[in-house]
Formats: sequence, C-alpha cells, structure tokens
Amino acid sequence: MRAVRFMEFGGADKLALIELPDPIADEAQAVVRIEAASINPSDVKNVAGAMSQTTLPRVPGRDYAGVVEAGPDDWIGAAVWGTGGDVGFTRDGTHAERILVPVAALSRMPANLGFTQAASVGVNFAVAWQGLVEAAAVQPGETVLIIGAAGGVGGAVAQIAHHHGARVIGADRSAPPPGAAIHEIPHTLLVGEPDLPQAVRDATGGRGADIVYDCVGGAAMFNTALRCLALKGRLLEISATGGRTVSFDLADFYHDELRLFGVDSLKRDLVQSARMLDALRPQFESGAFRPAPVARTFGLADAASAYQHVTAGTAGRVVLTPQC
Repeated sequence: MRAVRFMEFGGADKLALIELPDPIADEAQAVVRIEAASINPSDVKNVAGAMSQTTLPRVPGRDYAGVVEAGPDDWIGAAVWGTGGDVGFTRDGTHAERILVPVAALSRMPANLGFTQAASVGVNFAVAWQGLVEAAAVQPGETVLIIGAAGGVGGAVAQIAHHHGARVIGADRSAPPPGAAIHEIPHTLLVGEPDLPQAVRDATGGRGADIVYDCVGGAAMFNTALRCLALKGRLLEISATGGRTVSFDLADFYHDELRLFGVDSLKRDLVQSARMLDALRPQFESGAFRPAPVARTFGLADAASAYQHVTAGTAGRVVLTPQC
C-alpha cells in the first residue's frame, strides 16, 4: 500500500510517499481501507517534532473515514470513522491507503455523511466533547464563551453547547468563514474585540460566562479568559500557543470559586475515541451537528502541499483522499 511517512522531524518536506506492506487483520484487529483522512494542526506539529511521545519512523494522521476490508464478518464492507491520540504517534496513522485498528475501535459512520465529511469530525469534536461535556458538564441555560470560535474546535464547541441548551458567545480576531456551523445557531459573536472581558460582561448583564472554552491558549490569552468568567465559572484549556507558563491572581481565583480544566485529546486512544464518536453519531444523523466545511482535498502524492496549507491556516478542513 502507499503511505506518507517521515523518518525525521521537520517541515512538510520531510514527508515521503512510500510503499509499505498491506496490514493483516487478526482476531483483535481489523483492516480499514481509508477513503478520506483529514490533516489536523496536531499532525503538522507531530511532523515538526512537537509531540514528545512520537516514535520514528512514523506514518502520521489521526482522523479517518473508510471501509472495513478485513476483520469480523459483521463488519466487512461497513463504512466507519475514527480518531485517536495514539494513532499517528505511537502507531502508524491514517495518511495511508489502509490502516490496522483494534476491532473495538470500529465505529459506524453517520449514514448521512460522505467520507470527506466524516473524516473531518474526529479531533475537533472529540476534544470539544471531552471539555464541554465530560470535564465542565455544561448545563442548560448556562453561557459558554468560545475563544477562537472561527476554528474547527470552536465550531464543534458551539454546536455541542447549543445542543445542551447553553447560550453561545463566540470570540475571535476574525469572523467564522461562510458555511461555518456557528452561523446556524443562536449566538453572540465578538470579532476583534479589544476588551473581551468587558464585552462578555456587557453581553451577560455583568455576570460573565459560566464556561470559557479557550481554543487559543497560552500566556497571552489565559488571564483574559479568566476575567471573562462568572462566579463559579469553569475555564477549559487545550493548548499553550505563544507560551506555556502563566501567572494569575490566586486570591481572586479562589474567592470567585473558579475551576480550571486541562483537556488533552491525545490521552484517548482509538478505542476510547470510538466511544465518543458513537455518542456523537445520532446528532450528526439528526442534523443537529455537522462537520466544518472541507476547504481542499489532496491525493497522497500531494500530502506535503496539503500539510503546507494547514500550516498556512487555510480556513476549513484539508483532507487527503488516499484512493485517488
């Protein structure tokens, strides 16, 4: 089979299209023919050497959608989707024509999604679900502020928050692109706001947000996010862009009874992530959730160019179609 692999860390030029032996199924593992595999910013960071757990050589890629070619009889020919914090890092990933996955990680694709759409769900919705539902336990009537609302994770957070009956406030330097799901749900959008905490309090009658989902992160945004919280508010952090060390007023933090959660999708392997996708499937099939728009598709031979588009910040998802 053809696969994209890197032997050393660096830029997209380190990716090479190679031939590898086809994977072989056994009692515990199935072979999936990959029809589509999106490229996440974490895939770019992986190739660059920013993920300490990665072992080389490695086929990158976390998200996929495809068809089961070999495995249990009741799965043969099934359209499946998947993602995981192990795949592409400590086991070969999805930027290939086929992948070997645990049978327990098989999850049926929503019937109403195509392969490129289904391959665009994984990381975005998994990390959104982990933070908003599992960590912060969002409740109906609460206000959720999304910092970085124009991105893929931000769009997933907006949909999950709305589905759980929360009010959505989105904040970003620029407006979400046309076709982004946040445009289709009730929301307040703060674009390029110079004083975000004040703008959030103005929008909430002086109260602040019950949950702040910070998709930007880092030292520059952390204290701004804290100052947006209401009493007993919860702050979710998923990255450390622009600096990983922060300081804040501890007395204000405990007087306001605030809570801070770290959310790391890399801690969920293929099997654990499959259970999250199982939970998300009904909402995609009902139309309550939908993936971020697909901006570009590339064949495996053009994987380096596809990675460069993600690095450049292309709006929308960039997807590899290995069978083309």
